[in-house]
Amino acid sequence: MLLQSLLRLSLRFSVGGMLLYSSAALAIQVCELNQQPVDQNNGSSTAGKTGIMRCKEKESGVLMREQELRNGKFVGLVRFYKDGKLATEYMENEKGNHDGIAREFAPNGQVLREDIYVNGQQTGISKSFHQNGKLRRATFYGDDTREQAYAEFNESGLLRALRCADKPVLSPVVNDATLCGFSKSPSRLEFFNEKAELRARGTYEAGKRMRFESMGDDGKTAQLEENTADRRTEQFFSREGVKRREIVSKLGGKTPVKERQQEFSDSGTLVSDKQWVDGDLRMEKVFYLNGQLRTVSEYTTSGKQRSVGIKSYYDSGTLASEETYLRAGGYQQQATGTHKSYNQQGKLVAETSYDERGRLKHERGWDEAGKLVRDDEVFEDGSRKAYAK
Repeated sequence: MLLQSLLRLSLRFSVGGMLLYSSAALAIQVCELNQQPVDQNNGSSTAGKTGIMRCKEKESGVLMREQELRNGKFVGLVRFYKDGKLATEYMENEKGNHDGIAREFAPNGQVLREDIYVNGQQTGISKSFHQNGKLRRATFYGDDTREQAYAEFNESGLLRALRCADKPVLSPVVNDATLCGFSKSPSRLEFFNEKAELRARGTYEAGKRMRFESMGDDGKTAQLEENTADRRTEQFFSREGVKRREIVSKLGGKTPVKERQQEFSDSGTLVSDKQWVDGDLRMEKVFYLNGQLRTVSEYTTSGKQRSVGIKSYYDSGTLASEETYLRAGGYQQQATGTHKSYNQQGKLVAETSYDERGRLKHERGWDEAGKLVRDDEVFEDGSRKAYAK
């Protein structure tokens, strides 16, 4: 029972705790309670007893574990040691769950992590520290055990990352009231990496990130995000500083809903433009590098039927073709209606018609002078009936 209980506790605590318990389990231990030897594999030796059970490695006598008993039950303080130095400690309740403060330590005694548990659920402010003792990260967990806010710092104490809640929750560990802009004016922050190099700038107001700019190794803008009350605009840049993508999303729901996405070439010219309405793709435009429109795809939905009409253009801007397809899901689509092709002078040169099952049923063609040169009915087996020659 004791070994099973310890294994269950170490799995819940941390990877560090698991490694410590693994080492402790492999070593032969001798335990004592109130200066009397007890057998950790025999529950009857601890039945009804109260105190701190201490277990040492048999050969070296080095302390490996301490665990509190109350009337024969393992309730209260639990400590694990590595090479005789305290590595982890926590409290457990009668259900065997973490309950209270849990800590991890460096060999020099420095606290590396401190968490708060209520019946096995992490809550409140969790803290982790660098080896030099400075705060690495403070995280706030709500009553639903979800992470709601955090602030990260490098070894020099400079801010690395920040997530704000809808109100200040990290105090007194971190002054997120100021960092997150809950005062009268927005906060303007800078973010650094472990080498103390500037990597981002951000503006926060009432807990919301209004603007965020991240930089590459050369200090140039790599990504820029700007937020209003109901819209988010994200821009992505090349190493040369050229905007390559822009995404506009609608805010207000559980997750942002994409409304527009534009892609740009290496030189910064627009090459594609997609637009969504209520999460459904409605329009897609593709451009030549000379700026002329290449294709326009318009997506429509009528009941359960979804279709797309596509117009293609020559790089001169003249219409090249018109086609309509039924969308069967994903990238699958079925030709429908009448498809038309034009020459570079804008004259109709070919026309194909499809039935409701997407089968070719009629073809017509014209020469450059506009004379009809082909007019064929097409049957299911591929045979044709010519109406004009």
